[in-house]
Amino acid sequence: MALTADYAIGTFTFPRGWFMVAESSEVTQKPLAVRYFGQDLALFRGHSGRVILLDAYCPHMGTHFVKNATSYVIHDGQVEGDSLRCPYHAWRFGPDGKCNHIPNHTGSIPTAARVRSWPLIEAFGAVFVWHDPEGGDPEWAAPSLPEYGQPGWVPWTFDHLGTLACHPQEVIDNIADYAHLGPVHGSTVEWYRNEFHGHRAVQYQGGGHRTLVSTGGAAPTLSTDTTYHGPGFLLSYMSGFYESIIYIAHTPVDDGLIKVWHGLLVKCAQDVPTAEDITNARSYQEMSRLAFAQDFDVWANKRPAQTILQTSADGPFHKARIWYKQFYNPRAQREQFRKQVEGTVYQVPSVPPHRPTACLDRTPDGT
Repeated sequence: MALTADYAIGTFTFPRGWFMVAESSEVTQKPLAVRYFGQDLALFRGHSGRVILLDAYCPHMGTHFVKNATSYVIHDGQVEGDSLRCPYHAWRFGPDGKCNHIPNHTGSIPTAARVRSWPLIEAFGAVFVWHDPEGGDPEWAAPSLPEYGQPGWVPWTFDHLGTLACHPQEVIDNIADYAHLGPVHGSTVEWYRNEFHGHRAVQYQGGGHRTLVSTGGAAPTLSTDTTYHGPGFLLSYMSGFYESIIYIAHTPVDDGLIKVWHGLLVKCAQDVPTAEDITNARSYQEMSRLAFAQDFDVWANKRPAQTILQTSADGPFHKARIWYKQFYNPRAQREQFRKQVEGTVYQVPSVPPHRPTACLDRTPDGT
């Protein structure tokens, strides 16, 4: 396992960006103990419906807010309104992280009686946190997906793929890895190119595929327009058997350890999906998961590629790695990395960069 310092990416151990921390349905008024970015955290839903993420240890005596099964605070209901009580001495902390009640205490509450509260949003069935080592406000818009919840779209059920002892650099390399598409996925790539726009890295490609196949009949050409929206997740618009949108997210747990999710949104012919539509969508999502599992299998069993012996047959690993550095360095240095790749259109020699003219590429923002 390699660490961030081994890749010489930048100043920070963990990158700046929006990251998935849970499926929305997992978060209830029973707090969850989670760990991301090398920190133990407490995740819960307040009585207002708001999702709240706090640092996990009480500043009073260092008690973990969640890892307790015997305290009467736990049995009687740890969440009060949008606040959370510590199981040890019942100090209560609001969604802003400040202590707002200490039993039997008179006078003002000490200003040091507070924990960090993390900025969260919910989008397309997931909970996302904004992580910034400098503590700044979000640098780009929160995750969104206009198709989610719209008529005719079968929503995904998240595949929780667990943790992987792999640095996220190895995962990000995939956005620029033309050469693996044939050997790993059985793709016959008919067109391919990469582009870089601000916090987005984009891959356009299409051709045959041996994993995403139908139960019968000729296999159509699959076309994917894939965008990493910052360092934490991608959305890939795919056409072929079905119009669909692939979702893949990975979030650092510790340095060199990530948690991974997968989902597939599938379009059906009518506004209200039938039972058959849902069954077909679930089957197609499983095929998509199996295709992603082929990458997962490689990452789980390779040694770290701290340097890449790159050839002209590869995609632009060097450009993608420069793009990725912007998230591991102070915002003040962001432009020095962006300007090296901004607007870059990278083509693999001998492979057409565009799909047939009957199909139109999406713009970098996914429209």
